[in-house]
Amino acid sequence: EGTFSPAATAASFSRAPHLQSGPVPITVRFSDFAGVPTVPDGDPLASPRGMAIKFHLPGGIDTDIVAHSYDGFPTRTAEEFLEFVRALAANGSGSPDPIKSFLASHPQAQRFAEAPKPAPSSFATESYYAVNAFRFINREGTSRPGRYRIRPEAGEEHLDPAEAARRPGSFLFDELAQRLSRGAVRFRLLVQLAAEGDPVDDCSQPWPEERPQVELGTLSITAPVADSAAAERQLVFDPAKLVDGIELSDDQLPAVRSAVYAISYRRRNA
Repeated sequence: EGTFSPAATAASFSRAPHLQSGPVPITVRFSDFAGVPTVPDGDPLASPRGMAIKFHLPGGIDTDIVAHSYDGFPTRTAEEFLEFVRALAANGSGSPDPIKSFLASHPQAQRFAEAPKPAPSSFATESYYAVNAFRFINREGTSRPGRYRIRPEAGEEHLDPAEAARRPGSFLFDELAQRLSRGAVRFRLLVQLAAEGDPVDDCSQPWPEERPQVELGTLSITAPVADSAAAERQLVFDPAKLVDGIELSDDQLPAVRSAVYAISYRRRNA
């Protein structure tokens, strides 16, 4: 749990209500990539890490950001991602190996698989990227495409694979609880702006690092929720749950992810 405090530059960039004045209450969820509770935090399968943010606005309205710790995504479309997941599930089951065949024909997925993704020393020392592009609209109606970036106030700090493997299985979650007992964990929320020609419909293609960024504000995480397990069952972090001032771009994946997460929620609470 915590708050979001918008920067002075945020209100002129987008008319979204949570960017006008603050602070705004937030709920944040950190996660490992595999989604399998038995995978240790130090296992390579646990990377990239996830960070999802829910902004609680007046009138019971929420809006969400869903991000992970790699600037990019293995596929461009939902259909390709389903192929990717099926190939992972069938890994080692045939010749040629399904995942090797998929990676060989999808260079962006190959790049995702081969890119270094070291374990952080803490969830609080990692950067996160919401790889889907959105359109940010100001009071004058001017629209700018951009992608969220989340930078740790504590700076980035990672472990080498051997050290990560030696850590306890839930070391990232345990460390975060200990860190919060000593004070707030803070992140900067930014938007990387697209230039002419940058793909806004393909989250597998990162934009050049030199693209300008707009400071939106500070995320301050102050305490764990009272019952994390219950909250995880009840909360849905939906990248397509937007408010006035932020719209979907030509990227189709947020809408697809929204539908998938809704199905997951119903199954969790059946």
